[in-house]
Amino acid sequence: MEVVYRLKGAGYRQRLIIFTRYPEPGKTKTRLTPALGSEGAAELQRRMTEHVVGRARRFARERQILVEVQYDGGGRRRMRRWLGRDFSYSRQDVGDIGQRMANAFQEAFAAGAEQAVLIGTDCPGITPEILFEAFDALDGTDVVLGPATDGGYYLIGLRSPIKALFAGLPWGTGEVIGKTLDVARELGCSISFVNTLDDVDNPEDLVVWETEERRARQELEAERITIVIPTLNEASTLAAAIDRAKKGRNIEIIVADGGSSDNTLGIAESRGVKVVVAPGGRAKQENAAAAAAMGEILLFLHADTHLPNGFDGHIRRVLAEPRTAGGAFLLSIDATNLSLRVIERAANLRSKLLQMPYGDQALFMRTSLFRAMGGFPDMPIMEDFVFVRRLRKRGAVVIAPVPITTSARRWLALGVWRTTIINQAVILAYYIGAPLDTVARWYRAARSPLR
Repeated sequence: MEVVYRLKGAGYRQRLIIFTRYPEPGKTKTRLTPALGSEGAAELQRRMTEHVVGRARRFARERQILVEVQYDGGGRRRMRRWLGRDFSYSRQDVGDIGQRMANAFQEAFAAGAEQAVLIGTDCPGITPEILFEAFDALDGTDVVLGPATDGGYYLIGLRSPIKALFAGLPWGTGEVIGKTLDVARELGCSISFVNTLDDVDNPEDLVVWETEERRARQELEAERITIVIPTLNEASTLAAAIDRAKKGRNIEIIVADGGSSDNTLGIAESRGVKVVVAPGGRAKQENAAAAAAMGEILLFLHADTHLPNGFDGHIRRVLAEPRTAGGAFLLSIDATNLSLRVIERAANLRSKLLQMPYGDQALFMRTSLFRAMGGFPDMPIMEDFVFVRRLRKRGAVVIAPVPITTSARRWLALGVWRTTIINQAVILAYYIGAPLDTVARWYRAARSPLR
């Protein structure tokens, strides 16, 4: 079963392989146990792996390559639950580290890869830029190496399997990279290098991790959030939504208008936000705004919805988790009706259990992932529903632990249960394959009291 799963990567020209270990106390980072204890050493292993995997994920979304996590300990289900569903997982083969790496490369090239790079998780200084440089170097060289300051290496890239590079080396010593270079030169291989990095193996190395973890937090805070607000005649609600959104740090706001005939555009311009005008239809409007976005993160916000205080921090923390593809907020409806409390609870339960939040809950994800997925499907209705179903295949859809507040106007205008029945009827129509243009027309007619 392991081999079958690995061959799912067939057809990818490039492959990134990550060697790591499931963080079990007493079995990981044992040289750090005297300083941290077995639980602390396992926790460090978890955090360092998540750190490197997060940077690898950012690289992979830009490069569109296969990432395979080869692990020791744990199991595939545990690894997927821990690090996310968007990677391939396989257990490392038996043998010393050299044999395992040689086998990993052999399998990658047997599955059709033309370039493969293998990294570990002991050097937290690895970045997407280093990975780009390594793969680019393989266009013109046989072997690329990322030296570690202790005399080993944290990265090796090949464009064909070379078993001799891994045979009989003094693994775990400061002679590894020197011996590897000797073998490569004897074989007539051309060699390139990427940055030398510090690794974290011993108590005195912990300062390296602390420095990189602090840098990672700063990088996270530096990521801009682009807030996209689709509008069509939202003059009565837009100003408050923009004003609340402006309380976030390092944000950009884009109003994506679909042809408003009221003062929606005037309000947007008076608030100093960017305006994108697109053909009517929420999917078209949001995709047009996303194409113009400058932020690394996208947040899609309805004009009658108010973001919670500190929303930006919640978004960045959710997206920092390695298994996360996107997220949304808990739902709060701005009214006191008991029936609306039932709707809130049902929506929040559905969101948590099924990972299926809808547009009222302000979907967010990384811009690179949104673009890699092709944006919202060009549909007259249900675009957010279909998008989230696709998003779940890329990783977890996490609900931030704070509520977003949306207007009760459509529930109050039509009645709570009539609105709920209409919404569920649209979902049912989608599942039975009804023509979406017809469903959209019926939906607009059913909601006509709002117009």
